[in-house]
Amino acid sequence: MPWLTVLWLLPAVASVVVLFLPSARATAAKQVGIGAALITAGWAIGLAVAFDAGGDRFQLTEDVSWIPAIGARYSLALDGIGLALVLLTACLAPLLLLAGWHDGGRSARSVHAYVALLLAVESMVLMSFVAVDLLLFYLVFEAMLIPMYFLIGSYGADRPHRGHDGPSDTFGSRAAVRFLLYNLLGGLIMLAALIGLYVVTTRSGDGTFSFTALSELAAGEGLDASSTTLNWLFLGFLFAFAVKAPLWPLHGWLPDAAVSATPASAVMMMAVMDKVGTFAMLRFCLGLFPESAETFAPLVSVLAVISILYGAVLAIGQTDLMRLIAYTSISHFGFIVLGIFALTAQGQSGSTLYMVNHGISTAALFLVAGFLVTQRGSRLIADYGGVAKVAPVLAGTFLVAGLATLSLPGLAPFVSEFLVLIGTYLRYPAAAILAALALVLSALYILWTYQRMFGGAVRQPGPLRDLTLRQKSVLAPLVAALLVLGFFPGLVLDFVDPAVEATVSTEVTR
Repeated sequence: MPWLTVLWLLPAVASVVVLFLPSARATAAKQVGIGAALITAGWAIGLAVAFDAGGDRFQLTEDVSWIPAIGARYSLALDGIGLALVLLTACLAPLLLLAGWHDGGRSARSVHAYVALLLAVESMVLMSFVAVDLLLFYLVFEAMLIPMYFLIGSYGADRPHRGHDGPSDTFGSRAAVRFLLYNLLGGLIMLAALIGLYVVTTRSGDGTFSFTALSELAAGEGLDASSTTLNWLFLGFLFAFAVKAPLWPLHGWLPDAAVSATPASAVMMMAVMDKVGTFAMLRFCLGLFPESAETFAPLVSVLAVISILYGAVLAIGQTDLMRLIAYTSISHFGFIVLGIFALTAQGQSGSTLYMVNHGISTAALFLVAGFLVTQRGSRLIADYGGVAKVAPVLAGTFLVAGLATLSLPGLAPFVSEFLVLIGTYLRYPAAAILAALALVLSALYILWTYQRMFGGAVRQPGPLRDLTLRQKSVLAPLVAALLVLGFFPGLVLDFVDPAVEATVSTEVTR
């Protein structure tokens, strides 16, 4: 059974089916999309059941010849880190499609395209987490930009909001172009590094793009190249992944893109697609270039700390609710990168768990904020007040999601952030201490925002309703996941730790 091929084919085929549905059947397109996403989530859960946490690092392997002339293969495999992110992606997708039930524009054909684009992004992200041929990974790494570009630039602009910078359609197009240019530049540099790595492999035999073969070389006698060459190759890969992550100072595309897209599309980008960057740092940068990772770890750690503090400080100063949440993600991605380049088992396990927990908490916070903003037509924090009195369930959900974002003990992000700080302190005590300052800053921007928007007298004109049944159905699983993983992080760590130990042992060996 080609388990992993079926995993990414399910949403891909559904995307095509949706496009070919009769244009008048917008509801059917949504139903097909959610149905396919639910089947994919069930398939991903089946992968978790079939995966042996105590077995080989890579399991459910598929490997066939793809482009024999250059040694490229259609090679898929799943490890514990990839499994955690596959589950995150597959389980979030149906919730996002349900959350965006009224998104997609006014015409039926536009709705078809919206659903198809979300499914296409899901398919490519899933494939990126299981691809162990570097050329195959590169293709989906770049291809996922196209559907996301259209999601940012073509949807969400039909509902004007107070607080946007200029006409909404112009702003959305500009944000989409900026997103695409940043990421294409990163991909171009990665392509150059990928070609360089392939040339290096031809010196000792047939050229290969196989991650397994390359990582064995890196852990053994090493790649046949000077340390300077390997450093440049490492930086080429790192640059592309840092843009996708995003890491300061390559983060500039994120706030505008997050604000321009619909809430569901923005969550797909920040909570799912951007994890490909941090995942690739852990797998490829550390797995293929352990000595270079050791060399540049102090520099990357400094950039990560800057991202943590920069994102938190700018979040405090935001007057736009959605932009505030976007800057919190920059801060959280800084924590993820810091844990990866601490080069300790605790830091890397914490980072992987953080990828999952950040995806859940950001999805909950951004979606509940989106439900509120959609009603009022304004993203400005100053336009709200006393929301808790007229929409108590919405306010309570926002508070729980916000407390998760500031890593309150008992909620999922706390354990992952704690592990990152411990792992970092073992190697870079000063970086860990500075990063810990973000705990205070995050409490400030979340609690102050909640007080201004949800406390006090009712200020917003016009009716404001509480969460609907559909919206509660979207948010309830996310809140439940935050609570369950807050008390039982081993549900993820049991799969992740063996893969992290393999990565750390490679670094120690070299």
